[in-house]
Amino acid sequence: MDSQLSCGFLKHTLYPPADFSPYSVKLQNGIELYHRDIGVVEIVPHAAKDSVVISSGIHGDETAPIELVDDLVNAVINEELVPTQRVLFIIAHPAAIHAHTRFIEENLNRLFAQKNPERNTECGLANRLQAYVETFFQAAKGQRWHFDLHSAIRDSKRYMFGVIPVSTKGTDIRPLVAFLKASHMDAMLISRTPSSTFSWFSAENFGAQAATFEMGRVAPLYQNNMAEFSPLRDALVSLVTGAVLPAPSLNKPFSIYRVTRTITKTDTAFKLAFPDNAANFTYFAEGEELAVENSVVYRALPGGEAVVFPNSKVAIGQRAALLVQPFEPDMNQPLCANKDKDPGPFVPC
Repeated sequence: MDSQLSCGFLKHTLYPPADFSPYSVKLQNGIELYHRDIGVVEIVPHAAKDSVVISSGIHGDETAPIELVDDLVNAVINEELVPTQRVLFIIAHPAAIHAHTRFIEENLNRLFAQKNPERNTECGLANRLQAYVETFFQAAKGQRWHFDLHSAIRDSKRYMFGVIPVSTKGTDIRPLVAFLKASHMDAMLISRTPSSTFSWFSAENFGAQAATFEMGRVAPLYQNNMAEFSPLRDALVSLVTGAVLPAPSLNKPFSIYRVTRTITKTDTAFKLAFPDNAANFTYFAEGEELAVENSVVYRALPGGEAVVFPNSKVAIGQRAALLVQPFEPDMNQPLCANKDKDPGPFVPC
C-alpha cells in the first residue's frame, strides 16, 4: 500500500499532507481504492452489485463511529476485509474532531437539503459531501444504502438505535429493519417529517435504505469500548462482503417507534419542562407537561409519549425534541416512512 494511508485512515484525515491531491491505487486483491478527499475513500471491487455509504464524524465529538470507520478502512487496506460491494467511507469533519466539539460554527447535520451558500466551514463541507455522495450513487446499479453513524450526547434507555428519515421516494424499509435487527440494535424510530440530515439526503434523493445510527454515548477519542459495537461491525462487514446477515439477538428485545410530533424551537423563550439531561426515550404519561414557549404548552398525547433528542439550546428554527410512541408494523406489508402520516404502505406526499 502507498504511504498516504499506510499510517491509517483516521491519522491521515486528521494530519493530511499539505500537498494532498486525489489519487487511486489497486490493492493486490484487485480492489480499486480511490482517495477522493481528506476523509473520503471509495472502494470499488470488480463486478459490484450494491453501493453502501458509511459515514461518521458529522459531529466531531462523536468518536465511536469515527473509530469504527477507521477500523473498517484499515481492514480493507490490509486486505483483511474484502468488500464485494462498492463502499464510500467518510470521516466528515476533522476540524471539529480536533476541536473536540460537535461543530465549529453550524450544525453540519442540518445542512443537507440543498447546496449551501458557503458562509462557514460546515456549509462548504456539506456541499462537498453531497457532491461525493451524489456522484457515488449516480454510478450505482443495485441497492443503495447509507448508514450515518453518530453517538448520543445524553444517556438513553435504548442504548443503540436507528432513526429512519421520511422519504417521498416510497422506499420499502423492511430490508433496513432486518439490518438493524442483525446489528443487535435496541430500537428504531420512523420519522414523519423531512429533516435535512445526511441520511435524509440519501433517502430522499436516491431512494437509499438510509438511517442515522446512534452508537451509545459520546466519549473522547480512543476511550470508547468498541466491543459494544461488534454486532454492528459484523453486520456492516456482512453487508459489504455480500454475506448472510448475522442473526438477531436472542438476549434483548428490538422496539420500533413512530414519531408522533416534532417540537421546533421558534423563540428564545422556549423551555423544556424536564431537565436538559433527561435520557432519550424517557416516558411521559398523557397530559404531562413537556415544554413551554410563551403561551404554548406542549403536553403528552393520549397513550403517553417518550422524548428523544431533547435539547432546549438548539438554534431557533431547529428541532428541540422528537416525541415517539411504540409501533408494531405489519411486516407482511410494505413499510415506508410517510410524510405527516403513520408508517406503512407508501402514501404520496
